[in-house]
Amino acid sequence: MVKNLAINISGAFPVKKARVHKVISFLKNHYRVKITFLIINFVSSEQIKKINVQYLNHQYETDILTFNYSGSNTELDGEVFISPQEAAANAKRYKKEFDDEVKRLVIHGFLHLLGFDDKTRAEKLKMRLLEKEMLVSLNFNLLSAKR
Repeated sequence: MVKNLAINISGAFPVKKARVHKVISFLKNHYRVKITFLIINFVSSEQIKKINVQYLNHQYETDILTFNYSGSNTELDGEVFISPQEAAANAKRYKKEFDDEVKRLVIHGFLHLLGFDDKTRAEKLKMRLLEKEMLVSLNFNLLSAKR
């Protein structure tokens, strides 16, 4: 288990804390970063919209919000908000498993904490490629660990 990691799940969302820990542990080791403190919150679509409006002045729901409190991309101190409802909608839209979409969103938030952005088309493409690369590596590691 990763030290200094808190995972909060509000509501009855089918998110597995142990799986999220494994994803963060893999990313922490892969990118060789220190986690000073990291909070991953799974919240409703309504809650994530309120946070989006309050802190970013965006008037819409989203699947993920990331806040880097340290400004560092080597010693992570931040908070990630993920909407499982939006994750489920994404999974259905792209014909993926819910669990895989949750993993992708955790990876996406971690990449933001590392300093990656997705404001331009080129940045989005780079993040998508990194997400896919990390998912493949992560899924391989999870399969290998079961043997």
